[in-house]
Amino acid sequence: MAVILDFEKPIVEIQKKIEELKQMSAESGLDMQSQIQTFESQAQSYKKELYSKLKPSQKLQIARHQERPKFLDYVSLIFENFVEFHGDREGMDDRAIIGGVAKLDGKPVMVIGVQKGKTTKENLEYNFGMPQPQGYRKALRLFRHADKFKMPIITMIDTPGAYPGIKAEETGQGSAIAVNLREMSKLKVPVISIITGEGCSGGALGLAVANRVMMLEHAYYTVISPEGCASILWRDAAMYAEAAQALKITSRDLLKLGIIDNEIKEPLGGAHTNYEKAASNIKVAITGALSELEKLSPDDLKAERYNKFRTMGQFLEQ
Repeated sequence: MAVILDFEKPIVEIQKKIEELKQMSAESGLDMQSQIQTFESQAQSYKKELYSKLKPSQKLQIARHQERPKFLDYVSLIFENFVEFHGDREGMDDRAIIGGVAKLDGKPVMVIGVQKGKTTKENLEYNFGMPQPQGYRKALRLFRHADKFKMPIITMIDTPGAYPGIKAEETGQGSAIAVNLREMSKLKVPVISIITGEGCSGGALGLAVANRVMMLEHAYYTVISPEGCASILWRDAAMYAEAAQALKITSRDLLKLGIIDNEIKEPLGGAHTNYEKAASNIKVAITGALSELEKLSPDDLKAERYNKFRTMGQFLEQ
């Protein structure tokens, strides 16, 4: 059964009316096609207007939708011949981060992403998309492999944050992310990062030091979850909508602020309504960015990536 978000209920009610008219027409034999088409046109117009004016808290719901495409869905729809690489070579294979070599229109690339599940069983396998230190170390191993063999790197991010468990802290969660930030800045190949759903805190940034950072239209990218922010500022996680507004977490806001480079449009209603269309839009964005970046020398790629992050934000001196 499809999950209906709160703000989508008026659309569902209109759709029910349309279905009732269709059933009435079939049972009575009356020609009601004109009325049905009018209702369908009105429903489509209402839906377009609704999704063009979503609040940050509503985009948050779409980004977290359980039916939203996951990393491996995008891999199967965008790339060919994906071969997964396992393990950090230090004793563990963190399933929250998956990566390997694939081909994009016949060209070899390294694809790395955070994987979530669609069922409880899958989420337990992928730790609800919360990587542990071993996952970041696996990603680092693949970054270095791609750099050695001159393969572009594409990362896809959908995480509520790095795993905050005691074991993760004991095995170096903070240092693993920090090392990734440092080493990604040194890579001499094109790096493209895409926020496909949730992009939260250092857990997201550990895969996103890229030449091009892009976001799906209804994804979010933030230093802290709105619930975490609300808990700190107001001592009440229920104030998350206010926090989401203040944090500027949407692709539109982050594009204006220069944090991301491109907003990738989603199918009307969100990526979960049409996997193929969402994947197609991502592929167009990736190939467009690669065509630009492949013209740069290794040193220029490093310099551009460095300057991109150094110029973020504003500094006030007194």
